[in-house]
Amino acid sequence: MDTTKPTPKMPRWLRWILVLSLAFNLMVVGIVGGWMLTGGKHARHHPSRLEQIGGPLTRALSHKDRYAIGREVRQLYRDKQDGRAAQIALMETLIDDLRADPFDREAVAAHMAGQREFLNDRLSLGQTLLIERLELMDGADRAAYADRLAEGLKHRRNNK
Repeated sequence: MDTTKPTPKMPRWLRWILVLSLAFNLMVVGIVGGWMLTGGKHARHHPSRLEQIGGPLTRALSHKDRYAIGREVRQLYRDKQDGRAAQIALMETLIDDLRADPFDREAVAAHMAGQREFLNDRLSLGQTLLIERLELMDGADRAAYADRLAEGLKHRRNNK
């Protein structure tokens, strides 16, 4: 004879509350996790990928200086919309030449040279703005920048 009592069923309304509570908790964890992964409160306040473009010279800048240079770069490129349109047109022409059959090596090389010139102009602008920013710093700030640059170099050597 079976003497086990049947387990009482959980009321349907209680199950719904538990499911909604779990969903809410997962949503909060997702929001907080996403916020932390994207840099927290500074996520929307940094120049877009400026650290990667400028490499160690840019990474060694303070957040304030990096942000200021990034803002200047973006403003200068907004003022030069025709340059952006030319860059897009150059890329579209390159894409067309890549699809061409037979392959025209000289045409593709010429378009890539145009891309390189655009990147060199951008690098030159970034370096000019960096030098201007360094010139505005006092000796202590420039020394702190040099220390951060040396530390970044040391860290890079140790990780190889």
